[in-house]
Amino acid sequence: MGCCSARCMLILLCCLQLITALERQVFDFLGYQWAPIMINFFHIITVILGLFGVIQYRSRYIIMYLLWMLLWVGWNVFVSCLYLDLGGLSKDSDILSLGVSSHRSWWKDNGPGCESEGLPSAGWHNQQNPELTTVLSCWLEYQYIEVLHCIAQLLVSLLGFVYACYVVSTFSDEEDSFNFIGEFHHPSKPSVFF
Repeated sequence: MGCCSARCMLILLCCLQLITALERQVFDFLGYQWAPIMINFFHIITVILGLFGVIQYRSRYIIMYLLWMLLWVGWNVFVSCLYLDLGGLSKDSDILSLGVSSHRSWWKDNGPGCESEGLPSAGWHNQQNPELTTVLSCWLEYQYIEVLHCIAQLLVSLLGFVYACYVVSTFSDEEDSFNFIGEFHHPSKPSVFF
């Protein structure tokens, strides 16, 4: 196989998915968003198994990766709709933190160019409540940063889905079968005698 084969491209896309998922995981941990933390963890595990399947020519792992990509696309669409307040969802709800904490997206207070200012009263300076900090302005609002994360995940996932479908179709003819005695049997192709 050449360097630009579908298999190599799928390996590259899986590695890219791992990098973007780890980056997303870090910021979800910083924002104490427990639902995305759990979903990202399952995503990382599934992408690693899919990567193993591509490297080891195991179509079952790639099929599991394909099924997870469908769920992952659905999750990212849901998160995008949540942050854009579409479909009756609200970014101010505690769905992503599972109601455990009152934390929101880390990007809400720490986005690029955000200027935050505490309350001007001297009596409030002794309080350690993060709710008392007001964000004045940001270059890009936090919900759009979260949606951009989702869009990046969607693009890589959809490309990975297409390449994984192609790789599974090519592996199905070439996959080895294993019997329980411990021997590998290569599928034999009928030969034509002239």
